[in-house]
Parts: sequence; structure tokens; C-alpha cells
Amino acid sequence: MGRAAVAKAFADIDAAVAVLFAELDGTGPGADPDADPLQDRSDLCLDMLAGTARSEPRMAAVKARAASEYVDNIHSMAAPDAPAMPREASVAAEIACVLTIGPRAASAFLSDSHELTTRLPLTLSALQAGTISWQHARVMVDETASLDPAGAAALEAHFLDPAAPNPAHGCPAGEMPASRFRHKARIWRERHHAESIEKRHAKGVLDRRVEYTPDRDGMAWLSGYLPADQAAATWNRITAIARGLQGPDEQRTLTQIRADVYAAALLGGGHSRSTGEGGTAGCGGDGDGRAFDGDAGRKSSGGEAWNPGQVPTPRAEVLVTVPVFALLGATEEPAMLDGYGPIPASMARDLLANGAGSFHRVLVDPRDGAQLEIGRKSYRPTEAMRRWLRMRDGRCTFPGCSNQSLDNEADHLLAWADGGTTGVSNLRQLCPRHHRLKHASTWTPTPATKNEPPGWISPSGRHYTSEHQDWEPPQLPKELQPAMTSKLAAAGCIPPSAQRDSFNGHADIAHIGLSLGEDGLERYLHAHA
Repeated sequence: MGRAAVAKAFADIDAAVAVLFAELDGTGPGADPDADPLQDRSDLCLDMLAGTARSEPRMAAVKARAASEYVDNIHSMAAPDAPAMPREASVAAEIACVLTIGPRAASAFLSDSHELTTRLPLTLSALQAGTISWQHARVMVDETASLDPAGAAALEAHFLDPAAPNPAHGCPAGEMPASRFRHKARIWRERHHAESIEKRHAKGVLDRRVEYTPDRDGMAWLSGYLPADQAAATWNRITAIARGLQGPDEQRTLTQIRADVYAAALLGGGHSRSTGEGGTAGCGGDGDGRAFDGDAGRKSSGGEAWNPGQVPTPRAEVLVTVPVFALLGATEEPAMLDGYGPIPASMARDLLANGAGSFHRVLVDPRDGAQLEIGRKSYRPTEAMRRWLRMRDGRCTFPGCSNQSLDNEADHLLAWADGGTTGVSNLRQLCPRHHRLKHASTWTPTPATKNEPPGWISPSGRHYTSEHQDWEPPQLPKELQPAMTSKLAAAGCIPPSAQRDSFNGHADIAHIGLSLGEDGLERYLHAHA
């Protein structure tokens, strides 16, 4: 009976797919005679794509559950003394054949299916409901792989359980590309990992390396596994140089120029200047080019001898946001490196002490860590406002875009000519490509409302949600927590019921850490450099 029901279900699926193909072929029941034929067909295609996006995850969940149960049944039927390795190889071979995939892919699929059906119930439920894709589910498997059961459950709940104590804000996981979801999940994992990020980073530094892989058509890959500050600074500098080389007579794409700048720099022909001002809440570039000098012992433009075996603190433009108590060494709360995510507090302190040209104070909401509003009446945003936008948005705000803050442009949500103000709430970051798209098409940004996060309306009239950062309140040194709890409650920042010894880490940065001022921070850094 069970196998007959399965056969009938798949026959019904085949019949439903045939109906969809008939509609695409124009042989279906027919469209509304009063509708615009081209517009009606266009909407039909989008409806099919949306329906497919909901159906594919459900079929993926069926595959995962069927594969996992098949493995369990085979193990249950095996003799107790039978060797496990041949049985596992046989199971993987069977799955590979039935799905027409390679044995390595089959083993990976079985591993993912096992994790979903045994450790990640919320992820499997979301997959069955069609609210996340198989790619999103694999991200969750990857990001929880090294976590203990409690940590995996907390990460999963943060993004997939609306009733969690601290659910994710903004764009739901399934409404952003899997690559962006991986970025957000990794940030949360780094912040809440049971092992200190300082210890994990120290282990990772030992594995730094450069790899060379020949490829087809006379090409090859050259990649480096580096500390995040060095990699981000190198990428930002290459991008800034490449942007500067673009022009009406330049035939190369930005991607091609980046590759040429990279090769020229490593082979001794690098540019010696970078663009951009000092990084907001972090270190800025003076463009001395030390990291790109090609000869041992050469003097950098700053006058000091250059050692090719020692990497200097990055001086190319880098944005790093570090809580003031982590900056002072009172906590080990991770800092945020633009375009990357959480970094150890020690790395942030080194960047600020040895590479920063300026500091910029930022007031945050002590309840959730969100940066507070500033405004201005003139049309052009000030540099301070641009820095604020970079930290608030973290990337281009078009759905799915991951272009980094330093390569973006400020844009008004409601145009200045239509009565829009130049306040931060009416500004957002857009990369050059999506900035042009906004002005050259009918893609329209939408502001946040009480019931809906900001997003975009496409030419077809559909609304797509924008991703925004998942803020968390800053941490407070334990010795300051009891006094600060009372102070925040008296100021109305937290409810009186929150006054207890188990203080949850909220800190009023505007009143505490920033009382040091820029001069105080500079004196501290010079003293500890």
C-alpha cells in the first residue's frame, strides 16, 4: 500500500509538471482575454519561478529524509559483527547510482541528510515547508558542524525560530541568497562560539598559506589563506586602485583590472597610491604601498626599511568597528571588520594602534547595539554620515548584493527633489551597479514600516526584502554590570525588572565608554602600542 501511494504521488507530480509545461508552451487552458498578453506571460513566468522555489526545497527534504532512513534501515539489518566500512561504502554507492551522482557527492549528501534529520530539526522543518532552500540547509549544516549540541540548537533557533529569546532581525533567512545567509550565520557563530575567537584565530594563523593551482586554457589560480585584516586591506586596496583606473577609454572590466593590479603589484609594478580617507572607526590608508614593494630592503615611502618576510599592519583603507571596552582590553568581545565579519579584539587593537589615522565615536542603542540616527538639512551627506552608513549597512542594500561598504555610494531613499531629507534614515548604501539600476529603471526602494523591513519593488510590482545587519548589544565588563544595570534602568533604557545580578551585557556606550573621547582613546593606544 505504501509503495503504491508513493507511486501515485509521483505520478501526480509528473502530471502537475506537465500542466506547467503546457502553460509555458502556450497549449494550456488559456490566458485572460482582457489582459496584456506579454505582461500576462511575464507574470506567469515569475509565478512559476516562485512556485518552483517553494517546491524544490520540499523535494530536497523528501530526498534527505528518505536517504537518512535508508541508511538507518541498512544498519539495522546488518549483522552485529559485520564490518562497518564496506557497508558504508555499499550504501554510498547505492545512493550514488539511484541519484546519478558521484560517490564523493553521495557521501556528502548522506552526511548532510544525517545532520538535518538528527541534529537540526528546525532546519529540516523549514526545508519541508519550502521557506528555505537546500543551499540554505547546507549552510546551516556547515556552520553548526563544529558546535556542541547546545550551540547548534541556539544558532538554528536564532535564524529559524521566531519565538527564540533573541531571534534574527530583518530579512528572513530564506529570503536572502544562501551566500548572504552563510555570512550572517558565520557572524552569529563567531560571536557565540563556546571557544574564544582569540584561541581559534591563533590556531588559524598557523595554517596561513598561499596556494597555486593550474587550470585550463593557459590559466591558473593563486590564492592566499591569510588573517582577515590583511586579506580585507589587500582586497580594498586593489579595488580602490582598479576603480581609479576605470574611465571612458578603459575596455577592461573591473574584475579584469583587479586581476591585472594584483599581478602587477606582486611582480614589482604595483601602484603606490590608494584612494579614500581614513577608515571609519578603524584604520585609514595613507597609500604608502609598503605591502606591494617588490625588493628586499627597499625603503618604503614612509622612510623605514621594508622586510619582505614581515607583513606590516595593514594601512590600506579598512573599516573596523570595535566596542570601546574591547578596545581597552576590558572584554574580549569580537570587533567587526567590514566585508568580513567578527575578528579578535586583539587584531582590532593592533589595527587601531598601528594603522589608524583617525577615530570616530559612534553612539549605539544599549538594548540592541543598533547605531543611532543623525540627520542634516543639506543635500550632500557629510563624511561623518557616509561613515555612519558604512557601519550601519555593512554592504550594498540591494537584495542579495554583497558589495562591500568602501566601494559603495550614498543614495536617498526618497529623492531630495520629492521632499526627501538627508538624514541617515532616508539614506542607504548602493554599489555603483545597483545605483545605476535604480536611476535607469523602475526598481524602487521602500522604507521600513512598523510591519515590514525596508526592501525594493521590482518592475513587475513584486516586493523583495533587503537584508540588514543583525545587531547585538555590546558586552560590559563584569565589575561594571551591577552599577550600570541600575543606571540604565533609571534612564529608561531597560525595564526595572532587568535589575539583577545576571545582567545580560547591555551597555550604554554613549554614557560610559565614549566618555573617554577621541583624545583619551589615542592616549590609550599610544601607551599600549
